[in-house]
Amino acid sequence: MADDGLPEGRNFSTAEIGALAHLYRGEIYRSTVWRTRLDTTTNWSVVTLGVALSITFSSPDASPLPLILVGILIQLFLALEARRYRYFNVWRARARWMEKHLFVPMLRDGNLNDGTNWNVTLAEDYRSPRYHVTYVTALARRVRSNYLWILLIQGIAYVGKLMVHPTPIDSAAHFIERARIGPIPGWIILVLGAVYAGVWTGLAIWVTREDARRSAERGVHGPMG
Repeated sequence: MADDGLPEGRNFSTAEIGALAHLYRGEIYRSTVWRTRLDTTTNWSVVTLGVALSITFSSPDASPLPLILVGILIQLFLALEARRYRYFNVWRARARWMEKHLFVPMLRDGNLNDGTNWNVTLAEDYRSPRYHVTYVTALARRVRSNYLWILLIQGIAYVGKLMVHPTPIDSAAHFIERARIGPIPGWIILVLGAVYAGVWTGLAIWVTREDARRSAERGVHGPMG
């Protein structure tokens, strides 16, 4: 028995190995399906940004406002994608768990009894399913992987539009004045834009460090996910 009272990992019969192989194949299938759903929301964001770019740069007199409004849609797609990522991460973590604790020992020396209780951990995850990452972590990972680049293009395009259309700017004051939206002064719009970009960049940096910390703490015998 292990120190926590749970049975240690054990060797499996041929029938059990076959059942685990089918279980692994099922988890790979589910993770693939949810991975496709992640790509779908990313594609929506790219397409809507492309439409906003086309409208904004269609003529020198076109308003840059679509590039701001499209940010609302991009954030909506990001929120949906973060939720989908939490589901995807469950299937991915289970598949990776079996790869690490079942297939690696099987290929290496055939000894599946490594004393880590990995089978108990997997059984408990099936008995009481749960998310393996928080919503904020999922959100930050999607920003780091895809959305930071989408938001970077959005920001560069907006600044470029203000700088060159309808005519090139001749001073910083001119640039700030062009950023005005109705009664809202241009400097407020620019400050909000900087905060907007800073928050997403900060999330990407934070989750990179957090994932590195989690990986170092998890090691070989750490928790699933």
